[in-house]
Amino acid sequence: MMPMTNYLSLSIAFLGLCVILSADHFVRANENDAESITKIGQGMGHIMNIYYCYSCGYRKVFEDYAGIIHQKYPEISVIGANYDPPGLNMYLSRFIGLGKMLLIMCILSGVNIFAWLNKPQPSWWSWCLENKLYACMMMFFLANMIEGQLVSSGAFEISLNNIPLWSKLETGRIPQPPELFQIIDNTLQFSKMDMPNNNYVQ
Repeated sequence: MMPMTNYLSLSIAFLGLCVILSADHFVRANENDAESITKIGQGMGHIMNIYYCYSCGYRKVFEDYAGIIHQKYPEISVIGANYDPPGLNMYLSRFIGLGKMLLIMCILSGVNIFAWLNKPQPSWWSWCLENKLYACMMMFFLANMIEGQLVSSGAFEISLNNIPLWSKLETGRIPQPPELFQIIDNTLQFSKMDMPNNNYVQ
């Protein structure tokens, strides 16, 4: 029988790990704002924003494109950030994340939430209380998988000086580098003539 102090220490350690892992997704997705300017370099007034789906694994694609764009256009600052999908998906994923943390805390503390509801304790909850660590890990990764599916937008949206250049949501694909270079050249020419093109390139 494990002493209560050991259970408490183990519970606190696991809960801290869950909080760190949950926050890691949002921290990594949003840290590109500062990183992009310091790592890619500051431009001379032209700012390119790339909003991409972090859960789709597009961060590496963003970094590759930011590097080649800076090589060809050193006057352009490239800033990247996670694309938050519109609608209820983002709110639902946050609700699931909050519920996940509450359930994990209840399991680790041995609280019978069904007693509060005046309901008999189901066998699956008894199993969770008897196998705390395994149940918490299973619940944590299952909820993370559902959250990732909800916020997986597939987006790779590119704009220059607030002028849309490309939308993967519109075209269904990421532009090839020569293709993107041509669009950038055209946009810079039009901007000099004060004739910005506000339509996505198909």
